[in-house]
Amino acid sequence: MDFFKNLIKEKNIKGLADTKSAKEGEITFLNDKKFLEDLKSTKASFALVREADKEFVPFSCKAIVVDDPYLAFAKISQIFAPKVDIKRENIVIGYNSKIDESAMIMSNVVIGNSVTIGKNVKIYPNVTIYDNTIIEDDVTIHSGTVIGSDGFGYAYEKDRTPVKIVHFGRVVIKKGAEIGANCTIDRGVFNDTIIGENCKLDNLIQIGHNCELEKNCIIVSQSGLAGSTKLGVAVTMGAQSGTSGHLEIAPYTVIAARGGVTKSITKSGVYAGFPIKEHKTWLKEQAKISKLTKEKGKK
Repeated sequence: MDFFKNLIKEKNIKGLADTKSAKEGEITFLNDKKFLEDLKSTKASFALVREADKEFVPFSCKAIVVDDPYLAFAKISQIFAPKVDIKRENIVIGYNSKIDESAMIMSNVVIGNSVTIGKNVKIYPNVTIYDNTIIEDDVTIHSGTVIGSDGFGYAYEKDRTPVKIVHFGRVVIKKGAEIGANCTIDRGVFNDTIIGENCKLDNLIQIGHNCELEKNCIIVSQSGLAGSTKLGVAVTMGAQSGTSGHLEIAPYTVIAARGGVTKSITKSGVYAGFPIKEHKTWLKEQAKISKLTKEKGKK
């Protein structure tokens, strides 16, 4: 990062841009060969490229060779991140809560009793954090999210009248996690709901009571985890995917968009469909269905 910080300062770099729209004084990158023609004519001053692609960088642009241009781009983008306008208006903080002085708490945030918030935490407007929640260092929570709401659990009378189960657990959000806008994370019944270190949640996600996410999990928008789901390290769940409750997903597993997990996954891999199955199997089945549909249409 020091190299890029010095480069930006010394060369007066103004920002980042894609290969096609980049101008003089900006940094671009090539991560996909389909944009190779745009790279050849880019107006950027610097281009992040792999060794094999540096020959395509035009004379007017200086190549910066890196192993992973997209990763380098992501790190540089943090240097150009806009400063957050911190307004501490209409903030409610309950008793016995501990908030590090470096935390950024923005307007209309409600923080319950006995909440702990660590260093360099950013909480955007209109977030609600229920009692006893623990938020570790470097966590970001975006607008409209609710942390620690009561879990969805009921027992039933003989006539099926639901009887609410009170949830006494907490939500614990580990260091470096980021929670998108309008997410809901329910507290546990007795034990904690845990969002692991460096997990990243997109917008509009529901995490049920007693779920446990190991570190580096990625969950894409409109996904939902039913209660007591456990995700291993670096599990990725595509958009609108979901799980039944009380199951486990093996580390490094990828669930494709709209995948429905109805039983535990013990073998890491890529899965798709509903009910879930290995992605290769799902693709073969879809091809067969498509073929049968076409044959039937011809008759």
